[in-house]
Amino acid sequence: MPTLLPGEFADLEPYATVWCLATEAERYGRRLAGSMPEMQEFYDAITPRAKAAIAYCDRFPLDEMPETALNLLHLLYSMISVSFAVEAWKQPRIPDSGAAAVDCVIEPVP
Repeated sequence: MPTLLPGEFADLEPYATVWCLATEAERYGRRLAGSMPEMQEFYDAITPRAKAAIAYCDRFPLDEMPETALNLLHLLYSMISVSFAVEAWKQPRIPDSGAAAVDCVIEPVP
């Protein structure tokens, strides 16, 4: 199986197949479908590595990132997506939001 992440981040590889998602809609949907223990585990694994991951991604222009670096960036985006659920809400959905949903119609690339 090919690696999805740069070698320096091989310890995060188990999360890559689940959380390397290219769009905000995919990340939001994954958060809503995920369990809190699963998100907590992912969050606990990536958060201590976030500063190093950002520094790694910063080595490349956004429009010239190697695929493994882009996957790492997507993993960071997923960390951001689950951060409020883990840190504040303690649930995948925003509290007291009823049936409200978020649809991102324009998002930055990558």
